[in-house]
Amino acid sequence: MKKNRLGTGSLEVSEIALGCMSLPDDPKESQSIVDQALDLGINYFDTADLYGKGQNEEMVGKALGSRRQDIILATKVGNQWDPQSDEVSWNPSKAYITSQVHESLRRLGTDWIDLYQLHGGMITDPSEETIEAFETLKKEGLIREYGISSIRPNVINRFIEESSIVSIMMQYSLFDRRPEEFLDQIGASGRSVVTRGTLAKGLLTAEALDRAAKTDGYLEYSRNDLNKALKELLAVEENLTALALHAVLQSDTVASAVTGASSQSQIRETVKAYEMNISAEQIEQAKKITKQTKYAEHRS
Repeated sequence: MKKNRLGTGSLEVSEIALGCMSLPDDPKESQSIVDQALDLGINYFDTADLYGKGQNEEMVGKALGSRRQDIILATKVGNQWDPQSDEVSWNPSKAYITSQVHESLRRLGTDWIDLYQLHGGMITDPSEETIEAFETLKKEGLIREYGISSIRPNVINRFIEESSIVSIMMQYSLFDRRPEEFLDQIGASGRSVVTRGTLAKGLLTAEALDRAAKTDGYLEYSRNDLNKALKELLAVEENLTALALHAVLQSDTVASAVTGASSQSQIRETVKAYEMNISAEQIEQAKKITKQTKYAEHRS
């Protein structure tokens, strides 16, 4: 599997990453999916301290085990949860980030995190101390690189201008093309985009029409819009997963597409779709069918 460098940093990641949030709760099942991903050439695993209130990090750490040296491990920080309730508050302070990293390291069973990401962000945040926290952790060797997970243009611009982030995780798919407005700018700044939501909650998979029938719409698409677009996309390429993956990976700015898997067969199908040959002409056709929208909020 092809690997790309995240920005101008030190990390080289597989073009397909395993998003670990959807791993099943059963440790043996999760282990089998992680093993399958590694066997298929995936070296990039993404989790967050928020998932399962830390339980997902623990499971990922155990599943990776002795192969830690062979993979790029990413997690996220910023969402502080109350252990006694489901209440979550936003905390991008330096004190919280520099303390929470030790909790993630403990749960992951590792001495370092390859990519530590701010899990959100607002323009009203004290970004100077947030950046200082990540830079401190990098100097201490607890993290190798850092990035953000955000779809807010004003937050993204601030971190591009003021920090040494190597990556921006953004929701990006054929049904959510808002990031395209900023891809050239992000690439020119020496950063990479990591995509999430690329299969649009399963609407861009073999289950497309069934899932569309059970939803009232998706973002700017009504149910009728979805059905019409999906039928037209299926005429371009029967394997919608392949079309969806290649449509986002076509951009040089996009380093990797993070996709979830709840079974071995699911990750195999994803990689099989990635390995298919999808032409530039097919991607162009797909983009003529889908909507080019822009972020309406958080622009200043």
